[in-house]
This record gives sequence, structure tokens and C-alpha cells, in this order.
Amino acid sequence: MRAAIGAGGAWRGAAGRGSLPRIMTGSLGKPLVICLGNVVADHTFRVEDIPQPPAKIAARSYSIGPGGMAANAAIAALRLGGRAAFWGRVGDDLNGEPLAAALAAEGVDVTGLRRVPGGRTPVGAVLVDPRGERTIISFRGSGLGTDPGWLPLDKLKGAGALCCDPRWPEGVAAAAAAARAAGVPVVLDGERSETRILVDLVPRVDHAIFSVTGLANFAPGCSPEEGLRRAIASGPVKVAAVTQGEKGVLWLVPGAAKAERIPAFPVEATNTTGAGDVFHGAYALAMAERMPVDQAMRFAAAAGALRARDGATPDRAMVEALLA
Repeated sequence: MRAAIGAGGAWRGAAGRGSLPRIMTGSLGKPLVICLGNVVADHTFRVEDIPQPPAKIAARSYSIGPGGMAANAAIAALRLGGRAAFWGRVGDDLNGEPLAAALAAEGVDVTGLRRVPGGRTPVGAVLVDPRGERTIISFRGSGLGTDPGWLPLDKLKGAGALCCDPRWPEGVAAAAAAARAAGVPVVLDGERSETRILVDLVPRVDHAIFSVTGLANFAPGCSPEEGLRRAIASGPVKVAAVTQGEKGVLWLVPGAAKAERIPAFPVEATNTTGAGDVFHGAYALAMAERMPVDQAMRFAAAAGALRARDGATPDRAMVEALLA
């Protein structure tokens, strides 16, 4: 299977050459990307085939690691040469603390990760076949609360970008408002969600980057370009895009006569889980580094392609080698 971008996670760094501009900020000389949303305990099973039920099959391998859109994006931003912080919630169950420890071991700042007493941590079962296709069974957690009042919003003043997923809309709304007030670009992972949630969140952000299914949820019945135009028209959105796998990335800016396309990097995918998340983390880092949009799209597409090819998040040198 050939792919460039997909979507999901693993339990489980990176500077580059001069082809891409880099803006250094912050006390450590690296831009900070804050990622808000879900972290998931991903249980990944590699199987020969994904059967129809009823069935009982043996897995060729098994791993457990931190997944979820915002968590994968944070790890990507870190490995690609930035600093990363994760803001979100886990329960005080058997999955919560290991996830916090795994993110911290990657170097992600988890001071904004809240352990909720009595809460149930999100969990995913990921079945991956030899072609890299996957089936995901997910439990989105429970009892984690929705109130964003505890978020350390003052830390946004030192950030280069805010990257959000739609799984905690109340948190996105609060953080996006604070980020805009601080002049920090806001990137939304427009993954498949309820239409009402995406319609509410998109006007709050600067960069709305959808999956194919997410854009269809946001703008039902519209062609991809029509959907992107609807996103641009919904508010002060500066960039709207949709990742389309082998077709690459279609993106649009206000006032453009037509959408532009970044071709896909042709790779042999082994596991597309998390590729879309890595795209968003890379794109948010590119915004923190003040890359032009076209270069940011290529940078993010290369990072997502490498994740789909290897099933692991790449470092900066790997991405720039593919770009070269």
C-alpha cells in the first residue's frame, strides 16, 4: 500500500539543514508547541488478516504505548526539533499513570496533564495487517469532566503554536481564545467528529486541517474544495486543508481562486496508525517556526509519510532527507 498520511499511536528525537527556515524561540532555543486533547492507551496487535466476526486469531506481535491525536502530535513536534507540552486528562486507573510516564519519558511536558479521580482513561485496540491497514476499536474514556477552568492558559504566552484535537471541545474553546489573544497560531486536527462540534470549533482556529472523513462531517454533501471554502468562510481561518492519503494534501487560503495541492510522498505503508496525528504535530511546529504555508505542508506531509512507512515517528533529519 502506498500512502502519505493516515491517522492513531505507539508506548512508547532533531534539527535539520538549511532548506527549511527555522525560528528559534523560548529559553531553550526551541519553539514550544502545546498540544491539547486526547491521550490514549493504544494496544496494537499485528495480525495476518483482520477477520469478520466471530473469530479468534493469533497476533504476530503486540505493543502498548501512548496514542491519541494530541499526544502523537506532541511527540512528533518534540522529535522534529521543538519543545512540546501536552494538556489533557486521564483517569486514576491502571492506564492513566503509565501514559503520563510514557509521555514524560519522551520529553513531553506533562504538567498540564490532569489525573481525574474516578475517571476512566481512553483506550484503543489497533489491529494492523501486513499491508499497513488497520482497524481501531476505541473507548473514549469516561468521568474525565469537561470543565477547562484548570488549564494553565498563561503558559500560552510562551508558546509558538497550539495544536488541538476535537475530543475535548470545551478545552479547545478556552485554549484557542487565550491563544488568539496572545497572538499564538491555533491548529485544529479536524478528525471525524460530530458535525456540531466541528462547526463550533473551526471558526475558533487559524489553521483547520481535516481528514477526509472529518471534512465530510464538517461540510456534508460538499466537494473537498467546497468544504474548505466553507471552513474559510466560517471565521478568521487563515488556512483550511484536507489530507487525502495517496492524493496528497489539498489546501486553501482566503481569497485564493482555487485550492492548491501538495503531492503525496510515495512510500510503502506498514502502519498508517498515527500518521495524520504526526502530520498535525509537524505542521504546528512549522507554524511555530514561521514557515510559509506551502513549505509547512510539504514538511508535515513528509513527516506523516515516514510515520506511515515505518510505524514510528521520524526525527528532523529523516524528514529533511525525504524532502531532499
